[in-house]
Amino acid sequence: MSGHIFIDGPAETGPAITPLKPGTKPGEIAAAGQWTLIWRRFARNKVAVASGVVILLFYLIGAFAEFLAPALPDAARPQFTNAPPQKIRFFAADPDGGSRFLPHVTGYSMQVDQASLRRSYVVDEAKVVPIGFFVKGPAYRLWGLIPMDRHLIGPVRPGDTLYLLGTDKLGRDLLSRLIYGTRVSMSIGLIGVCISLLLGVTLGSLSGFYGGAVDMVIQRIIEVISAMPTIPLWLGLAAAIPLTWSPLQVYFVITLIVSLFGWTGLAREVRGRFYALRGEDFVTAARLDGSGERRLIFRHILPSLTSHILAVVTLAVPTMIVAETALSFLGIGLKPPVVSWGVLLQEAQNVRTIAGAPWLLVWPAGAVVLAVLAFNFLGDGLRDAADPYDS
Repeated sequence: MSGHIFIDGPAETGPAITPLKPGTKPGEIAAAGQWTLIWRRFARNKVAVASGVVILLFYLIGAFAEFLAPALPDAARPQFTNAPPQKIRFFAADPDGGSRFLPHVTGYSMQVDQASLRRSYVVDEAKVVPIGFFVKGPAYRLWGLIPMDRHLIGPVRPGDTLYLLGTDKLGRDLLSRLIYGTRVSMSIGLIGVCISLLLGVTLGSLSGFYGGAVDMVIQRIIEVISAMPTIPLWLGLAAAIPLTWSPLQVYFVITLIVSLFGWTGLAREVRGRFYALRGEDFVTAARLDGSGERRLIFRHILPSLTSHILAVVTLAVPTMIVAETALSFLGIGLKPPVVSWGVLLQEAQNVRTIAGAPWLLVWPAGAVVLAVLAFNFLGDGLRDAADPYDS
């Protein structure tokens, strides 16, 4: 893609120079390279930019999960099982009849139906739970290294209830578990795509560049993998994981399993691009100049596919996230005590959840949908920005 085309206008009237933006120097336009032009085209797509911000926020939440979560993910309070979300209020009544600014939530008043022995929670206006920022709470280790006990938000008085998204069947704070699950689900997508990128680009490049027997072998491998039924294969692989393995080992195995089935599409696209470009004039000129095969692949052909690969990878991340969520939801992926969006959905799959505690399904499912949509919009924006033939 050329970075120096700035002539626009009908042929019969002669070319017209595209007007410059205020404060832009003509020399800067003439020197604009491929990545500069891609960024300028991408920045004009407001939906893609907003999606990029959302994805960045997701990864920041995952990186600082311990600090952002009000409580520890496994801290259970059985007296508050399936408690509904508490609404934040900013003004509290004064004894003299006025009001004052005080961020707080109201406490619960629990009632038990004597006929069905089911608990029900009623908002108790007399119980005021003040909320503070950078409050002292349960101790943790940030990134497993730095001991801390400060949380971004939490109850000012230790022991008070603060369940902004409600609790689960064991009385665990759903907001804290959702934040911790963001780290696992989003990192699985990122790590899985990195592995798929390595396999797809390497094998696709070799297949398209050399052709012949190399191309035939790699394409037959891709066809065999693509023909495998994923759900039965995942069931078999999940059953082969020893029960004695730690959650961390299971996490990496699930990531590897998801990655081994995500590289075939990228490999075929890279193979097709290499097959089309290996006969271009710039490749022939590089050969005549004495460039070896390794230099032709990594210095001449592959860089011309960078923008396309970036867009494909961005669109592949949500596929990884959905795959992990589906595996965990079916009970063949990550399992407790690991917390992920799929694990949260798996724990909420019962009839009583829909009627009595719908927030157990709404919030994890909403996080998955938001992340997938954001990645799709971002990938579409990158693909459009990297397309040199799109006006």
